[in-house]
Amino acid sequence: MSDRIGFIGLGNMGAPMAEQLLNAGREVHVFDLSEASVEKVVGLGATAAASVAEVADGSETIITMLPAGTHVRSVYLGAGSLIDAAAPGTLLIDCSTIDVETSRAVGAAAVEAGHEMIDAPVTGGVMAARVGKLNFMVGGAEKSVERARPLLEIMGQKVLHAGPQGDGIGVKICNNMSLGICMIAAAEAMMMAKRLGLDPKRTHEIMSNASGMSWPLVNYCPLPGIVDGVPANDGYRPGFSAAMMRKDLRLAQEAALSAEANTPLGAHALAIFSHFCDSGHLETDYSGISKLIGGDAWDYPRDSGE
Repeated sequence: MSDRIGFIGLGNMGAPMAEQLLNAGREVHVFDLSEASVEKVVGLGATAAASVAEVADGSETIITMLPAGTHVRSVYLGAGSLIDAAAPGTLLIDCSTIDVETSRAVGAAAVEAGHEMIDAPVTGGVMAARVGKLNFMVGGAEKSVERARPLLEIMGQKVLHAGPQGDGIGVKICNNMSLGICMIAAAEAMMMAKRLGLDPKRTHEIMSNASGMSWPLVNYCPLPGIVDGVPANDGYRPGFSAAMMRKDLRLAQEAALSAEANTPLGAHALAIFSHFCDSGHLETDYSGISKLIGGDAWDYPRDSGE
């Protein structure tokens, strides 16, 4: 077995992650159902594989970045599966954001087959992936995490070990539920300031140094012309799309149901982002929720004061 890397899933996140590995001089063999996606990464120096099994043949480490749990189960456990095709001792790194149950089931199957596996979902979005500044929330055995660390540090800036296999995705789901809620709060506050005739830049500066501060407000402001380099300044081109936020909020509600956790704000955030997506904004950045909140079409229930 060589020290080459297999990479499966070359979407908006996977392609720039694979590019970072290529830029670092790594040998990368790639597979995706989209021929155009494969050709783009091959043009950067990768080698194309014709199947999951061909990616596995000769790869010491295999990284997957897939859309949903069904795709992860298919790649790892389906016909011609990665687990069956990979040589014993292969390190499998799943960076997909999926449900905890699938992550743990796939991880257990991989270990039983003689592999090492970690879940390593990411935060930071496409912009961070393009410059190698992702944060990885990792679940798995300590030795496997340390084995993966050099590659993760090529693609990202932080490797945060959450616990056993599946805990990385669990933390990611909790984090993104909070992120979605806080983005709505930031959008509501900034749009209310706008309607009140307040100076938006001064409002942002003061709130960023006061008790109402949050990561979305400070670093990813949902109004244009306030923070440099954010999607709000580029017509809300994602970044991290509203569709992806809705997906993560759905995962959070599924996890809350399974754990019997009470998450009313998470549920309401899902309803708001679902309305936004269903209104034609699937591929709008999630910070574009300010467009819905600031518009006249959204009918919020209001406290009557009684």
